Amino acid sequence: MLKVAIGQYYPEKSPIHSLDPRLKLICSFSFIVLLFLINSALGYAVAAVFVAVCIKISKVPFSFILRGLRAIFVLLLFTIALNIIFMPGEDLIFRAGFITVYREGIIRAAMMATRLVLLIFSSSLLTLTTPPIELTGAIEFVLTPLKKIKVPAAEIAMMMTIALRFIPTLVEEMDKIMKAQKARGADFETGGLIKKAKSLIPLLIPLFISAFRRADELAMAMEARCYRPDAPRTRMKIYRFTSTDLIAVCVVVLFFGMMLLTRVF
Repeated sequence: MLKVAIGQYYPEKSPIHSLDPRLKLICSFSFIVLLFLINSALGYAVAAVFVAVCIKISKVPFSFILRGLRAIFVLLLFTIALNIIFMPGEDLIFRAGFITVYREGIIRAAMMATRLVLLIFSSSLLTLTTPPIELTGAIEFVLTPLKKIKVPAAEIAMMMTIALRFIPTLVEEMDKIMKAQKARGADFETGGLIKKAKSLIPLLIPLFISAFRRADELAMAMEARCYRPDAPRTRMKIYRFTSTDLIAVCVVVLFFGMMLLTRVF
């Protein structure tokens, strides 16, 4: 479970942990949208400072959040390589056969890599500072307007939360299966890329069986407790905006406004 940050909750007493989960969810979604709107190095610098400040205030170890990059490390390298090699430009830096590297391609690759890293960091920070039950309530609150058009907001919120929570569980289960296979003589490290891919096939079947078994146990547990997502129910914790939330809104609006200004000017 130490290899994945998304889907886990890191208990700590910090201003970020105490914020209203609805505010954190809306801010995270807005931040992700802004990452696709900004198109300059200054804009990404402001976004990076914002994420760094949030991580510092949350008291979550940076090394713990950094583990979230392991899941997309290959995708990150692939994205950087594609942008460097195939991005056209005017300022040629290197050429070898069909491979041409332009200054514009390097800049584009750096921006894309920064965008992916900030996406992972912001998503990880949301789940690390918000308990699953509070995250479910926040998602349901955001989806509440869709109930008017018969969209099952409660069911969608529950499914999204369970899916996030299952990520570290499945990673832990896969690690156990891999260690058991290694104890029986399986080799996952030697050979080329194709051989390594084929060696992972024996892991998929027990992993799928374990995932379906856990899902079935969870469904039976929810049915045994008479859980009905569409039934009217009260909440033990009523969310209310506090002065800390108001300060957080002002800080977020300031940073988001600076990010938008970098695109305009």
